[in-house]
Amino acid sequence: MNKEELNNLLENVASGAISPKEAADSIKLESFKDLGFAKVDTNRELRQGMSEVIYGKSKTKEQIAGIVGAMLEEKEKTILITRMSREAADYVAQQYNLNYDELSQIGIIGDMPEKNGKGRIVVATGGTSDIPVAEEAARTAEVYGNEVVRLYDVGVAGMHRLMNHIDAIMNARVIIAIAGMEGALASVIGGMADCPVIAVPTSVGYGANFGGLSALLSMLNSCASGVSVVNIDNGFGAGYLASMINHM
Repeated sequence: MNKEELNNLLENVASGAISPKEAADSIKLESFKDLGFAKVDTNRELRQGMSEVIYGKSKTKEQIAGIVGAMLEEKEKTILITRMSREAADYVAQQYNLNYDELSQIGIIGDMPEKNGKGRIVVATGGTSDIPVAEEAARTAEVYGNEVVRLYDVGVAGMHRLMNHIDAIMNARVIIAIAGMEGALASVIGGMADCPVIAVPTSVGYGANFGGLSALLSMLNSCASGVSVVNIDNGFGAGYLASMINHM
């Protein structure tokens, strides 16, 4: 149950259309569903505005399917699964109508919501190798009702590529800047844009990149104002935060 549904339920109680007991039965005071191997947070959307997300990595395909089933029993309209393997996707797809993208390792069950964000979220990458993380961010933002503009392979090795999209940068409400190597893209965009920039360091790079650590440190030390940083390869976290900002 989301906030809109709860408000409608309470209005029906106030008008006498349903009894308080019927409303209480609908709300269900149980705040989570215990599956033994997982405790599914069934009231998260009421608290935070966004329902629980299934992190697929290190879960068995049976566990993922079990959590999906529990969430569907709670009338979840859209279920997002991140870091989902092809094997798990094939298994879950035998039981549920799953839309799976192998590049981002994102699985989606249910209908996509209407785009009700205040503006556009721009997702930009330094290089083509950063696209898997970018797609995790972009698809996460889309699941939460945002219009997403993708600007891929516009890194500092060829600044003219980014300048070709200046209108998209200047008209964005939030920008997610994703880069590996030295991670300079976030600082460049941060110096151009008048909106919040969420920087995502990726593990793309040669040995001294240290699996994304060099990009992370560069982004943390950015001299551009308005740049915040999430963890290495955390496209989901960036997409989630961008959606929160875009709905404020």
